Amino acid sequence: MDKPKKSVRRKTSGVTIDEVAALAGVSPMTVSRAINQGKVRDVTRERVMRAVRELGYTPNLAASSLAAAQHTRIALIYTDPSGAYLRELLVGLLRVASNAAIQLVIDYWDEPGPAAQRKAARALAGRVDGVILPPPLCESKPVVTELVKAGIPVVAIAPGHLGNDISCVRIDDFHAGRELAEHLIQQGHRRIGFICGRTDLSASARRYDGFVSALHDAGLEVDPALVEQGDYTYRSGLAAAEKLLCQPRPPTAILASNDDMGAAAISVAHRRGLEVPRDLSVVGFDDSSAATTVWPELTTIHQPIASMADAAIEILLRTIRRRSEGVHVLTDHVVPHRLVVRDSVTRPPGSR
Repeated sequence: MDKPKKSVRRKTSGVTIDEVAALAGVSPMTVSRAINQGKVRDVTRERVMRAVRELGYTPNLAASSLAAAQHTRIALIYTDPSGAYLRELLVGLLRVASNAAIQLVIDYWDEPGPAAQRKAARALAGRVDGVILPPPLCESKPVVTELVKAGIPVVAIAPGHLGNDISCVRIDDFHAGRELAEHLIQQGHRRIGFICGRTDLSASARRYDGFVSALHDAGLEVDPALVEQGDYTYRSGLAAAEKLLCQPRPPTAILASNDDMGAAAISVAHRRGLEVPRDLSVVGFDDSSAATTVWPELTTIHQPIASMADAAIEILLRTIRRRSEGVHVLTDHVVPHRLVVRDSVTRPPGSR
């Protein structure tokens, strides 16, 4: 009589997602996205799956999702619920958090004072593992100070000023502003109006500095009469554009520090009987939805907001993991921008 065969329980692979990531030459988060059909390039997905097969990695998706959901809570705090930029950031973060099985806590703070911000930050620190701060909170000293004091990892989105206590994800605002101005100068514009962004954000100053640098290199002087203050809202763009275009010698082009204000400048031009770009060229910044919901569509600087959201969460997860190992590393992650040329720019009147 044959002896009954012993029941053999196959051991699950001891291979970790970090080992798969190392072999594939990508981050653990990219491995997770590739396995879960998230957004990655086909060549990257193929490299990840090849590493999975080679190492015999068998992810327990249900268990890993549950563990992540139970143990990793990342907060996004915002103070501007209407900005097109913020809406796109929210969509990107929700997608990335879903793919990584993270609990994303979204909170709106409507109390702008420093004392209220400190109190809210202290309360938040007790219930999350990491925080993402978009503009303008990315440069709020009271908020950052309280979170750092509580030992909570923070990633600032698009800060112009780099602090010594938090990581950040940003573009090079100086060179982006310079590139926009150079594009207008190359088209022959010499009287270029500029609509500034919020004064409490150093990224606004960096964009303006890039504009000034391009003008100086082209041998052009900055005319103070052609510089108006905005605050990144559509309404402020309307007021600024009105001031620029009612001058005896109005500009032939306007560079707005974001797309909302650029769209407002186009609206003012239309209201004054000007045709864009025949009579006035306009450029924006960010490549948000506002850039393509106006006519003509805005030439602008594209910020890869989805990639910035991806990088912010990846940096936080890495920081949280390293913190448990007693390692504290800050990251300054600069993502590439690009000029997107649409139909809102042409040569100035009289030069065609």
